[in-house]
This record gives sequence, structure tokens and C-alpha cells, in this order.
Amino acid sequence: MAYQALYRKYRPQTFADVVGQEHITETLKNELSSGKTVHAYLFTGTRGTGKTSCAKILARALNCLDLNEGDPCLKCDACLLCENGENTDIVEIDAASNNSVDNIRELRDLVSFTPANSKYRVFIIDEVHMLSPSAFNALLKTLEEPPSHVVFILATTEVHKLPATILSRCQRFDFRRIEAAKICERIQYIANNEGLTVTDNAAFLIAAAADGGMRDALSILDLCASNSKNIDEKVVESVCAMAGNDYLLELCDSIKEKDAEKALLLLDKLHNSSVDMLRLLSELTGHFRDLMIVKTVKSPTLPIVCSVARMNSLKKQAEDFSINEIMYCLSVLQSASAGMQTGNRRTEMEMLVLKLCNPSLSTDTDSLERRIALLEKAIENLGKQSPAISDNASFENEISTSKKENPTAPETDILTQEALEPKTAEVKITTTDITPLDSWDEILELLKTECPLIRGVLNDSKAYIKGQYLLIDAPNSQFRSMINNGSYYKDSIRKAAYKILGVSYKLGPYTKATASTETDDPLKAFAQKLKNFEI
Repeated sequence: MAYQALYRKYRPQTFADVVGQEHITETLKNELSSGKTVHAYLFTGTRGTGKTSCAKILARALNCLDLNEGDPCLKCDACLLCENGENTDIVEIDAASNNSVDNIRELRDLVSFTPANSKYRVFIIDEVHMLSPSAFNALLKTLEEPPSHVVFILATTEVHKLPATILSRCQRFDFRRIEAAKICERIQYIANNEGLTVTDNAAFLIAAAADGGMRDALSILDLCASNSKNIDEKVVESVCAMAGNDYLLELCDSIKEKDAEKALLLLDKLHNSSVDMLRLLSELTGHFRDLMIVKTVKSPTLPIVCSVARMNSLKKQAEDFSINEIMYCLSVLQSASAGMQTGNRRTEMEMLVLKLCNPSLSTDTDSLERRIALLEKAIENLGKQSPAISDNASFENEISTSKKENPTAPETDILTQEALEPKTAEVKITTTDITPLDSWDEILELLKTECPLIRGVLNDSKAYIKGQYLLIDAPNSQFRSMINNGSYYKDSIRKAAYKILGVSYKLGPYTKATASTETDDPLKAFAQKLKNFEI
């Protein structure tokens, strides 16, 4: 005997077997028990939620000779004919391939014939939204006043495409997405019958991938069973070409750290592992959606389908993101789905990750609004700093404080000896004790997100290392003023430098002296010293 797919083998035979649609099955059972059935039913909902199964059960129950509290008995002649597919009074029509007006006219001719060996002739029209406008018009009159021996059951996944004239002639039932817990319970039941071992985490992962559809869940279980009799998370991830929770967490960490190189290398690794980029986009979107839920919903029963271990990982990672950052990432991810359908998926995904790591690359409205918000925050922090009496006073105050705290410290923190002492010759940046900082551009790139305002002031700047000092040569005259208005801007630069260099440096501006002016004219030398204090 040929192998039968699990979703067909375990298709519900009675209303009691239908999982997760009790609000529909109980109503239908009550109608059948009381004999108050109607002439036209409309079943609508997402795929795999039980529409066709319920239609077949209803057709069988309408003709059953011995109903059991609204369920078909499965033993009478009428039920056995249905089970063997020999009941010609139950007609199933696929509207996707029979959607013309001629097909509906043929159906109207069949309606006039009385049942051959049943109480009712039942017409099940699947994907009814695919009918053409003229076919709908041809169906209207028959659907409104069919013969007493005829019952129509319409099924659709896109009820919004049905004309209002059709909707008003049917008793409508909306099928819900099946809860993950119920899908897991059904998976474990079938696994036990089939001699399979499925871990709880694997069952949750299958339920999440099925997105509320039982048929999809059983199809995934079928694939996993072909791979291994012992099904765990790794088997499910491999069969479904999923990216795995660890990869999603790592990718999100790269996005948070604005580490584009690390993110692109991870994408390359996933691509080489045959992970579908469209599927990865969907999973990454779902991951940020989960972070959004964790960040905003404080209820212990979060609307997230995952294991306890994954929930703990989500909560930990959500602490590192602001809700604005999460919303920005979701917006970028959602807008990328269209390009994924038509373009090169790998390239589209790489471009997407670069935009997430560096918002300045994105020109959409949400990105611009986020960058404006960062600037506003920086300006607000600037306003909170207490203004200095004068630049000179601020410099001297910090120098004095530094000396009190550490008597052996150098004479300056903000200004170096080169900036205070009279110069007798031009300072050479290539000397052994002053080294140009090659990674200064990386620090500036990091400051774009950490402190955009000071990044703008540091345009066209250079930096040098001298001992324990990081010396900044900034052409913008506002630089000294800003770092003297408090510690916020200095700390931002120091933190950015520490992330790139791994060393904590003291901060100071670098002033390049002009050659021989000090020795030729002492008055100019003294003026230069005052200029260094910005007096």
C-alpha cells in the first residue's frame, strides 16, 4: 500500500476530531441535532485551519442515517459510501480551475437532479473567491433559492474578494488560526501513533513555522520523520531551512553593535548553509516582532510561541534595544519584502542588513525621523550641561582638578604640553612619540549613532596618539567649546575610541605650531599661547 501523507491520514472524520475550532463545530452539531440546517454555508479562514475538513464532515453528517449528537456515525451505508468516495451526491468543485460562467451553468443543471441515494445533494466549492464576476452572477439566484434537497458549502481563504450579494446569502463561519499549544498536543499524539519521538522544543518550533495551520504543521512533521525518527530542534531547522534561534540572536547583536562586517560574514555563512534568504527575512522580522512584544507587554502570558530558554534570551536581548530602535528595524524589514520577491535575495538581504547597521544609508522617512530624534536627544543633553564661565576657566578648572586627584599626573588632561609651551619649531606628527591614529574614521563612524552632534563638529578632523593621550586636530572652532561644557561629549568620544581601540585614553586637542614664529617674535609667541587658551 502506498504511503499516505500524515495530514491526509489524520484528517478529521468527525467534528470532535477537529482541533481548535470549537466555536464552529459546536454550532454545526447543534444545527444538525435540531434539524435546523441552512441551504448555504460559507467557511472562511487561513490555510490549513480545517475549512475543507469541516465541509466534508458536514456533507457526511447531512446524509448520515444515525447521527451521534450531531456527528456522523461512520457506520451507516451513507457514511461508508462517503468514506469510499462512492457517493455521487456529494460534489466537490475547485473554483480555481472551474471559474468560468459555463462551469457554473453546468452546476445549475446538476442542482435540478434529485439525490441518487442520499437525503441531500451537497456542493462543496473550494476557493470560491476565484470565480469570475459573471460566474458569481450566474450562481446568485441558485444560491439564494436552491431546491430543498440541495446544500451549498463555500470555502475561501480570501473572503474580502466575495461580492456582498454572495455573502448575504450564506451562513458564515470564520475559522481561526489554531493555538500553538493545541498544535503541539496534536503533533505529540500523532508522533506517538507513528512511533516518533518529538521534543517539546521541536514541537513548538513546528507550531511556530506552521503559523496556526494544522496541515502545514503535519506536513513539516512528515518531512522531519523522513529525516529522523528522533526529532529535535536541529532536525526541524534543517528540514525547514531555518536560521535557528542562535543565528537570529547573533545577527541582532551585530545590528545593535552596528557591526556591519560581522553581520555580513554571518549572512555569508548562512547562505553557504543553504538557508533561504526570504525565509531568513521572515524569521528576522518575527524575531524583532518578538522583541517588540517583550519590550511593551508586561503580562506573563506573552503572545509569543517559543520555548522557555528562547523567551529568556529574548528578554535579555530586549534590554539592549530601545522601542524606537526595534520599530525602525521592523519598518526596514517590512519594506524589504517586495524587493526580495523580484531581486537577488542574497544581495537584497545584505543591503538590508547594512541599512540596519548604519541608518544613515537609509533615505526613507522612518530612518530620517530616527536620525532627527538622535540629534534632538543630543541637543537636549547639551542643554542640560552647566555653561562654563569661560573656555579658559573651564580648562584651568579641569587641569586643577586632575592635579589634585593625581599629583603625579601630567600637567594637563585637556591640553598637552605641546599646546601650552612656547614653540621654537614646528611640531612634527611623524616623531617617535606622536603617532597618527589610522582607525580614527572608524571611531567617527561609530559616533554617527552614539553622538551625532559631536560627529558633525569633527568633520575633516584627524587624531594622534601621544602616550596616554588621544589628541584631536579639529578645524571646527566649536570643538573646544563643546568639550568644555561638561563631560557628555568627551565621554562619548572616549567610549567610541575604547570600543574601537580597546584602550582608554585621556582626551585633548592637538595644536600644530607654526615654524620659527615664536623665536623671531616673543610677542607673537605669547599671543599664540593665549590663542591656545581661546582668549
